[in-house]
Amino acid sequence: MEIDRRAFIATLGGAAAIKAMSSDALVDALENHMIERLDQSVAARWDESPRRNHRRGLGSLFVLQGSGDGVFPVDGLQPMPPKPTLLDFFKLRFAPANHVLQSATRALKSGQNEETILACLLHDVVLSLIKPDHGWWGAQLIEPYVSERVSWAIRYHQSLRFYPDPSVGYEYPEMYNRMFGKDYVPPAHVEAAYKYARSHKWYMNARLITVNDLYSFDPNARVSIEPFVDIIGRHFKQPKEGLGNDNSMVAHMWRTIANPDQPL
Repeated sequence: MEIDRRAFIATLGGAAAIKAMSSDALVDALENHMIERLDQSVAARWDESPRRNHRRGLGSLFVLQGSGDGVFPVDGLQPMPPKPTLLDFFKLRFAPANHVLQSATRALKSGQNEETILACLLHDVVLSLIKPDHGWWGAQLIEPYVSERVSWAIRYHQSLRFYPDPSVGYEYPEMYNRMFGKDYVPPAHVEAAYKYARSHKWYMNARLITVNDLYSFDPNARVSIEPFVDIIGRHFKQPKEGLGNDNSMVAHMWRTIANPDQPL
């Protein structure tokens, strides 16, 4: 995906705003920008206007895409079923979810195991709710319903993006050099997480998310949730009460995604 550097900087509020942002925040903003462009190109409603009335860390469900005149029409969301499943969330709240579907499709076609495919499918869905530190938030969102290996991989993929691994063909993204300069330095907590993950027995599970993450921004790709239905059935522990209704430690997060218009 080609990124217009000046347009991207404008979405952040200009050069002065960039100087006030941490390096980690800049790279997260770039990935979020790419995901938004991808989803909006699929939905044919991309708006390059830098005007906004929300914090950039707000999840995509809470950001209303409007025209350059500052008008933000609120479209009603389809109601969730009484006992919503993960597939319901993909259809009614995460859609079009093109990036994660591309990522999982790439993992499937390259012969990865089913847990890695599931991790690729779920690694960025939390961006519907919140964007900063999305690896940690994303792992927490799905932790009660997947294996520890899957949630661990999602947690650490965020930090591994900044470090190459030639053994799997993952290079430091050239786009990062173009957008932020060759002197880019990840913040201390990202480096610490990388060092911890690098020596962990599940390192490769998180690394394979980055391999299938960075190259999954094709606006012309045609993807579907259908190839992953059986994998979800085998590896995602769907609560019988429905996501958000099961009294788990993260049920409130699913309820928030289900009902983003709830005022209180």
